[in-house]
Amino acid sequence: GAAMLRALRRRWDVYKYRFVPWLALNLRRKRRTLRYVPESSQDKIISDGDVFETLLKIFKALFINDFSRQAHILALLPEIKCNYLELLNVEQKRLKVTSCNHQNQHVFSPEEVLFNTLGFTVSRDRSSLVSAGTGVFVTKGFVPKGTVVSMYPGTVYRKHEPIFFQSLGNPFIFRCIDGILIDGNDKGLSRSVYRSCSRRDQLGPFQMSDESWLTDALQNPLALGQYVNNCSHEKAANVCYQEFDVPGYFPVELKQYLPNIVYSHDIESHLRCVVLVTLRDIKQGEELFSNYYTVVS
Repeated sequence: GAAMLRALRRRWDVYKYRFVPWLALNLRRKRRTLRYVPESSQDKIISDGDVFETLLKIFKALFINDFSRQAHILALLPEIKCNYLELLNVEQKRLKVTSCNHQNQHVFSPEEVLFNTLGFTVSRDRSSLVSAGTGVFVTKGFVPKGTVVSMYPGTVYRKHEPIFFQSLGNPFIFRCIDGILIDGNDKGLSRSVYRSCSRRDQLGPFQMSDESWLTDALQNPLALGQYVNNCSHEKAANVCYQEFDVPGYFPVELKQYLPNIVYSHDIESHLRCVVLVTLRDIKQGEELFSNYYTVVS
């Protein structure tokens, strides 16, 4: 009996640092950490334009780094192929790659691409919070204030869409201000639903989303925001969630790096993403901490 209680206590200690149940019980107690957003459109940490440009920058770098694998896509987009060839040549010169044949280019890991592009890397490791399980750390480089440091991956559900069974025992359900939910669980039914929706929406060689966040080999090295833990009295929040709707003109060849997919594809709307933006400068070795009360749209 005592062993069972200890096991339940350990599970609860991990779960409470996630979303709704722990918040409901501690809302009054931790009122100082609340953030009210009466005019959400004016409360962004950075602009949608800045988010868009950051994603475009890192996704283009990932695309160019994996250029040889993109031939089937570029064959259908001859008008942009020349642009990417020019970018590839610029990148090769910048990194002092002497080979003229892009088939023989040096391929970096996604983490190296992130560092070469934005000046930092992030990865999952055991959290510094007791009993908080996995956390996210800046493992290399420096992250300035107001930088997109991570993305919250998962299946996007509108308010009327069924998520009951996926939500059972699931600590990774993220609720946006307008009631949209993002299921960031990479296991069980949630994993199966995401993969099913992703493959449903694939258009020939064009992938409309990234499935690699369900594995240990991330194609998009930012797609680990679901493991960022809530702040505590000892560990203040250093990142904030910010909602971002992917515009319709987002380059189709780069959608393969978006770690989100809509549950129902028969409704025309922009894809909802949630990014994590730094509230202060963050140095190498620091863990990321969010405030689950704080979501800005």
